[in-house]
Amino acid sequence: MMRSLWTAASGMTGQQFNIDTISNNLSNVNTTGFKQNRVDFEDLLYQTSRIAGTPATELTTVPVGVQVGHGTKVTATQKIFTQGALQNTGNVSDLAIQGEGFFRVMMIDGTYGYTRDGAFKIDSNGQLVTSNGYRVMPEVVLPENFVRDSLTVSQDGRITVKVAGNDDPLDVGQMELFRFVNPAGLQAVGENLFKISNASGEAIGGRPGFDGMGKTIHKFLEMSNVSVVKEMVNMIVAQRAYELNSKAIQTSDSMLGIANGLKR
Repeated sequence: MMRSLWTAASGMTGQQFNIDTISNNLSNVNTTGFKQNRVDFEDLLYQTSRIAGTPATELTTVPVGVQVGHGTKVTATQKIFTQGALQNTGNVSDLAIQGEGFFRVMMIDGTYGYTRDGAFKIDSNGQLVTSNGYRVMPEVVLPENFVRDSLTVSQDGRITVKVAGNDDPLDVGQMELFRFVNPAGLQAVGENLFKISNASGEAIGGRPGFDGMGKTIHKFLEMSNVSVVKEMVNMIVAQRAYELNSKAIQTSDSMLGIANGLKR
């Protein structure tokens, strides 16, 4: 059987995975805090017929070898943590991170999740939570009789509100951000959340605006960093690569057909 059939088939499989990733990027173009995925490929093993440097004569060696590859495979899917555009929402419970860092939330199972999605809500207990009810950590609990429009979050994460009958603002909490040595190593678990993995390293906490942390921008949200134009171009390239690999399979099949028809 011709090697090119399997080589081209590996290319089609890889480009199908590439299209799947591009589709996910495009489907999340309006997802708050979403980070673009990128597919990395590597070539497969090579069959070596002649090694470069093989002696040709007593005084000379072969300058180049003879090798043929066996196709490609997906080696990694990487999150690209570039800054997304900031959108002014005017909502008092919305927060965006300008710079490096993640918000920390408490998951249902008691473990921590990390997110760039700052579309927070205030629940019936006055706690700051995500859209799925996960509590922001450290916990932020607002006074029972606070004035909603008075809620303010400074760029260093200090949270203040006013209560009914008192014009003086009260400090009610301090936002904390967390960064990682290798954020691309975080495990995406859905719901705009990431979890720590062995590759990401441990979370490094800090106050917004200090020690390399980004700033918290109140009444703003960070939008997805997906570029629709770039993804459409990537989709066209992947489609053409898929088509070319399919043509290689058709050509190999035609050559096999010719070989089979030599004796009639």
